Amino acid sequence: MKVSNISIAENDMLNQVEAIFQFATEAILITDNHGKIIRVNPSTEAMFGYDTSEFINQPIEILIPRRLSERHKNHREKFQENPHARSMGANFDLFAKRKDDTEFPVEVSLSPYTNSDGSFVIAFIIDISIRKKAENQLIAYKSELEKEVEERTMILKEAIQKLEQTKDELDNSLKREREVNSMKSRFISIASHEFRTPLATVLSSLSLVEKYSELKEDEKRNKHISRIKSSVRNLTEILNDFLSLNKLEEGKVMINIEHFNLYDLIDGVRQELQGIAKTSQEIELSCANNGDSMVNLDKTLIRNILINLVSNAIKFSSEDSTININVVLSETTVIISVEDHGIGIPAADQKHLFERFFRSSNAGEIKGTGLGLSIVAHYVNLLKGSIKFESKENVGTKFYINLHRNF
Repeated sequence: MKVSNISIAENDMLNQVEAIFQFATEAILITDNHGKIIRVNPSTEAMFGYDTSEFINQPIEILIPRRLSERHKNHREKFQENPHARSMGANFDLFAKRKDDTEFPVEVSLSPYTNSDGSFVIAFIIDISIRKKAENQLIAYKSELEKEVEERTMILKEAIQKLEQTKDELDNSLKREREVNSMKSRFISIASHEFRTPLATVLSSLSLVEKYSELKEDEKRNKHISRIKSSVRNLTEILNDFLSLNKLEEGKVMINIEHFNLYDLIDGVRQELQGIAKTSQEIELSCANNGDSMVNLDKTLIRNILINLVSNAIKFSSEDSTININVVLSETTVIISVEDHGIGIPAADQKHLFERFFRSSNAGEIKGTGLGLSIVAHYVNLLKGSIKFESKENVGTKFYINLHRNF
């Protein structure tokens, strides 16, 4: 009775295993230790397109793509050396081949076992085509999403750059507006101060000229006429500074290159300015030119640079002083220096010297707009040259202009 119960239980177990084998949705096949197929379930037939008889005693490689069959054979032989349960395809894709040679992705699990008939391997095979398709769609969607995110990010970056550019433009506009407002305030302040005195002088002198004309006092009349001329000249200089600055700001100053004698031009400026120099002031000119002073430069800009520098030297130097203009010409360069022995520029003021409307702290009541050196620096820049200076308070100042001899 006991033996009968065991037999029944074993028979039930075998029936259960057989049912699993026959009705499992996964393909299940069994190979011997030589890799030959000895049994398959119906799902294997459906998956690969073979009849059961076509599987039996065939090498497992009939289910492997031809391009992979030799590699699979090597893997199978190594597996037989140490058979153990394992899943395949964890780190790489596996492909199987149907009877019609079409390939499809699979997952495979191997379970070796041994009985009285020998060693065998059960292979469980799952077709994962749908999953792979979904994974590929997910990858494609992810790639498309990343591309879209990248494009959106690029658009956002461009928008941010445009905003930053707009901000910079607004900041520059605001800065420019502040500068313009500051310039207006300075202009009003300077104009009211600089214009008031010459105009008052002109009016008072005209009244006196009329009076002395009636009294026929020629000497006094001529004196006041000179004062009127000097005042008008001062007003003209101030207006010229403002007009020059306006042209420079609007980019209306054009370069006009001429072939001319630099020494003759500078000497002409020297003689012209000697006429407005203070009592006993002397303007001296020296030139190292090896007998050749011809240059190709803008004569008008050179003249304006010299007038500004020498006029400043006259204003900021005392009577009985000497102003030196020195010219050195080489084959390629021109160096012009203007040196005075006047009040000099305080060290703290020197970094602001070429700023518009700047006047040094020791200028006092000396007339000026604070535009001259700014204009000079602009002219030198237009000529693609450089300007520098040396100065010491109460000792004097020396400016150096370095230009190309042939622009």
